[in-house]
Amino acid sequence: MRILPVLCLLLSAFVLSPASAADPLPSWNDGAAKTAITEFVAAVADPEHADYVAPSERIAVFDNDGALWVEQPIYTQLAFVLERLKTMAPQHPEWQEQQPFKAALAGDMDSVGDAGMEGLMQLLMATHAGMSTDEFAAVATDWLATARHPRFERPYTELVYQPTLELLDYLRANGFKTFIVSGGGIAFMRPWTERVYGIPPEQVVGSQIALKYSTDLGTPVIMRKPEIAFIDDKAGKPVGIQRHIGRRPIFAWGNSDGDYQMLQWTTAGDGRRLGMLLHHDDAEREYAYDRDSHVGRLDRGLDDAAGKGWVVVSMQRDWGSVFPAAPSQALAHP
Repeated sequence: MRILPVLCLLLSAFVLSPASAADPLPSWNDGAAKTAITEFVAAVADPEHADYVAPSERIAVFDNDGALWVEQPIYTQLAFVLERLKTMAPQHPEWQEQQPFKAALAGDMDSVGDAGMEGLMQLLMATHAGMSTDEFAAVATDWLATARHPRFERPYTELVYQPTLELLDYLRANGFKTFIVSGGGIAFMRPWTERVYGIPPEQVVGSQIALKYSTDLGTPVIMRKPEIAFIDDKAGKPVGIQRHIGRRPIFAWGNSDGDYQMLQWTTAGDGRRLGMLLHHDDAEREYAYDRDSHVGRLDRGLDDAAGKGWVVVSMQRDWGSVFPAAPSQALAHP
């Protein structure tokens, strides 16, 4: 008779325990994708499990565009570039006849796309260089504070994905260190990623232009030069991870073929690992695109995911919500 009260007490403690009762991923629908995450985390964070991974090795890497925030109809940084071009155009009348500047100013994105990477780099150099790192951070921050997405009419920093915000928190609560590894500009992302994602600037890996230390004006500054230093995309992502992080991740999250090599590098290591690709298949709540998209194309990844053991996450089926319902304190511009 004395055993029953003890069992009841233990059962009550278990049921009422916040750790056991709370769902760490409430915006995720129950299914294979959510189960893959929770089983993976439970295994690598449990010292008694055969797949246990020491906290120092629990590295998780995330793409940004289309993986943590919206990337359609054009990349957010490209929207920033176009706005900068319009602001600077009166000082550059030659742009009215010079490509790709003429096409960009006219909003002709097909012609901008036809200019390829070389054309895009011309636009980036014209709008991102010739100023100090502090000046550029201020320009980018001010733009994000006022810019609005053309469809959703909300600040871009509110169009982050609620399920991935929860995933970031869940991983960090279980001893992971979370990094952004993006093809976007590192200097464009660093001013706001800590406020929005909880990822500090030193944990952001991205494309970079060349920098120069200068004291020409009497005050030490780091100037941005019109030269590309590193492109953190496709095969550049594993290189960026090695240069910046120095450890092979055990978890990788992406959404496009630009993330293919990052997932490949992550999941090729020893021990338990998890690679995931977000499939944008929800035209009603966000966008539906994959193989034929010029922005965030996902083709090879869809074909190879099953054979490589990568989990394809359906935005439509696996996510109960997409964006935060309302701006949180973390998203508010200071």
